[in-house]
Amino acid sequence: MAKHVSETPATQFLRKAGVAFTEHPYAYEEHGGTAVSARELGVDEHCVVKTLVMQDDAARPLVVLMHGDCKVSTKNLARQIGVKSVEPCKPEVANRHSGYLVGGTSPFGLRKAMPVYVEKSVLSLPKIYINGGRRGYLVGIDPALLPSLLSVTAVECALPE
Repeated sequence: MAKHVSETPATQFLRKAGVAFTEHPYAYEEHGGTAVSARELGVDEHCVVKTLVMQDDAARPLVVLMHGDCKVSTKNLARQIGVKSVEPCKPEVANRHSGYLVGGTSPFGLRKAMPVYVEKSVLSLPKIYINGGRRGYLVGIDPALLPSLLSVTAVECALPE
């Protein structure tokens, strides 16, 4: 039996929304990223989704949900969302915007409302594993639920890692 993980703002958000999800705690490794979580859970890294807090040229925060085995083409993303540039936030800035620690950032239950962009192909996966609001903890969820939960905008900005 998997050990129970205490509630996070993300799990509270999902329970309140009445969404079915599975819990997947694993041994977190500093800077291990999605390669470690995919290995620990025995799932394809393509189905592990990173939650990235970025900002545009006016320092407005935004969230990008990307396949674990891909990186964001900030140039393509900026063009698609109509801004000059997009760059990752510094960890302490990302923590402040999201209310989570980098490495444990979930798109659910964010401290601050931010636009959420999702790589379009993520939405067609049968199931995704996404951070549940703490390091070493993913939740499994049907990605088809993302648009209604987060009012996401689909974008195409994936590059191979």
